[in-house]
Amino acid sequence: MSNSRQRRVKLLELLINKKKIMQKENSKKIGLGIVGILVLVGVFYGGMVYGKGQNSGPMEKFRTGMPNGIDQPGENKKMSGLGMVSGEIISKDDKSITIKSMDGGSKIVFFDTNTAVSKMVSGALTDLIVGTQISGTGTTNTDGSVTAKSIQIRPNVSQNAKVQ
Repeated sequence: MSNSRQRRVKLLELLINKKKIMQKENSKKIGLGIVGILVLVGVFYGGMVYGKGQNSGPMEKFRTGMPNGIDQPGENKKMSGLGMVSGEIISKDDKSITIKSMDGGSKIVFFDTNTAVSKMVSGALTDLIVGTQISGTGTTNTDGSVTAKSIQIRPNVSQNAKVQ
């Protein structure tokens, strides 16, 4: 074999060996990258599971400002039959009041002589007058109305009032 041919063969062998080494290094990098991604996914999942367990209990009231994850006054929530309603009384008869909520909707709230009505001092059913702001709790009926266990009279606050 000629000298130049031997050099070419050696050069070719060196290039092939270098390519094999580079492929091994790239394979290691890819493997480490995949392991890193799997670790990150595992940490994220673990954090999500841990976080779900932290959203209940007595501290939830302090996180949301309301008990049991209730977000804002005026929102009507169904929680295991617990009906909450808040808004202005727009009509009343001897067994119910109709409330206009802050979102513009309305809700019928039924009451009876066992319904507690409260304000900063003890209240009575006669305190439930049109234009009064109230919050009520009770049982949500199948038609969406609420049978009140208690009604709290709140101070009248303008919806356009600015908090300072």
